[in-house]
Amino acid sequence: MKTILGAVLAAGLLAALPLSASAQTAVPQSMGQVQMTFAPVVKKVIPAVVNVYTRTVVQQQVNPVFADPFFQRFFGVNPQFRDRVQQSLGSGVIVRSDGLVITNNHVIDGAQDIVVALSDKREFKARVVQADKRIDLAVLKIETKGEKLPVISFGDSDKLQVGDLVLAVGDPFGVGQTVTMGIVSALARTQVSASDYQFFIQTDAAVNPGNSGGALVTTDGKLAGINTMIYSRTGGSVGIGFAIPANLVRRFVDGANSGGVKFTWFGADGQAVTSDIARSLGVPPNGVLLKNVYKDGPAADAGLKVGDIVLAVDGYPVDDMQALNYRIAVHKAGDAPSVKVRSNGQVRDVSVTLEVPPETTPRDARTIGGRNPLTGARVENLSPATATDLGLDPDASGVVIVGIAPNTLAARYGFQAGDAIRGVNGQRIDSVGDLEQALAAARGRWDLAVERNGQILRLSVSG
Repeated sequence: MKTILGAVLAAGLLAALPLSASAQTAVPQSMGQVQMTFAPVVKKVIPAVVNVYTRTVVQQQVNPVFADPFFQRFFGVNPQFRDRVQQSLGSGVIVRSDGLVITNNHVIDGAQDIVVALSDKREFKARVVQADKRIDLAVLKIETKGEKLPVISFGDSDKLQVGDLVLAVGDPFGVGQTVTMGIVSALARTQVSASDYQFFIQTDAAVNPGNSGGALVTTDGKLAGINTMIYSRTGGSVGIGFAIPANLVRRFVDGANSGGVKFTWFGADGQAVTSDIARSLGVPPNGVLLKNVYKDGPAADAGLKVGDIVLAVDGYPVDDMQALNYRIAVHKAGDAPSVKVRSNGQVRDVSVTLEVPPETTPRDARTIGGRNPLTGARVENLSPATATDLGLDPDASGVVIVGIAPNTLAARYGFQAGDAIRGVNGQRIDSVGDLEQALAAARGRWDLAVERNGQILRLSVSG
């Protein structure tokens, strides 16, 4: 029975190959003709897939009842904390022989210690070279003392087709290196993450917790993508996994090699052309309708305007802003991709010369000190560059929080990266200098106006 099933499987897999008429009707004469294996591909790629272990020390409250403001205010009780060690496990891929490793940002985010374990069980301390939450990627470096490590070379993820066979390699659930097989189930998945840059390859290869950061490879051993997340209601694989395309991964790694990636800027914002919008405009339901075109940005310089519909970039269709942002992000500053646009009822091709978002106002980055509700917050002046980094409106102005130090007053009051400080004690805040002066002049009482996700939040603190 095993032989018959093997023959049927092999026949199905080989049916897609171009065969002569006689070969198509020939009966296998030996087990060698029946057997089909991916072992040579696995042998080639598995030494370049690593395990990534992280260790993070967090504070845990000893008695949760002390968190109640009633106890703190009326009984003078202060919350008691103790350190607790959190450990996590993920995967990674060696992409440069001197020890450069790509993984997911969420695998190493906040970790104090990172260890990379090779397939031969050797372990190395790793440092973070570059990390970006927007695309959930991080580049690590391990010191090999001159030893050359095996690598997986990048494939062209734009050449993938739905139905292509792929292999997922990683360490699911920490059981050890595991290889699973599946097909590309879909391409250009964009509505599965909040990030502006996500543009996923979907696969039914079994991917589980611990596979994050591992390799999705083609049957010729090239890197197709980095496995990143799964869709699951149980926490285990249900056959829907998502990988970041290799072309974006390569752009990120190239940036790490040159001092840090700077993603290019299209200089316009828009929305998907839904069936309702298409009906009202009398156009087909595809593309991105531009609703903001920023002055002196690349799109404006190319003659694009509000109401134009972007249909494709480099010949690849774009149907929402995430797809458009992805197609722009894989380019470097100075590139001029061809953009297909529907404008005034006519479809034309426009060359858009890309650039990095400008710092129209210097960032003037500072960490707020002293004793006030924002102590420990890292703040910068807003500009298109800062706003793009944080996923905010590029036209936004003022002062924004870009980071919060742990165990500080700003962290305890719940401030978040992306919060824009609009006012302190009724004074409008236009710059980092304005903010520091207003905080220092508050004299023990701070009435703060903070913009978060388009809403104004207010916080009053005395002390």
